Amino acid sequence: MTINRYLRLIAGTFILLSLAFAHWWHPAWLWFTAFIGFNLLQSGVTNWCPMITLLRNLGVPED
Repeated sequence: MTINRYLRLIAGTFILLSLAFAHWWHPAWLWFTAFIGFNLLQSGVTNWCPMITLLRNLGVPED
């Protein structure tokens, strides 16, 4: 798998987990959901994503 597929899988998983945690444990988990959304927004504007940097350092192939 490539970096872009991993990125989508990780972002989707984090969002769904944080929504589940907010529903079953504490609504403060919604701040984590907002943090993920903010990171997706800023990566669209700046073309830099911290998770992509981490995945590159772990040796995940680009294409």
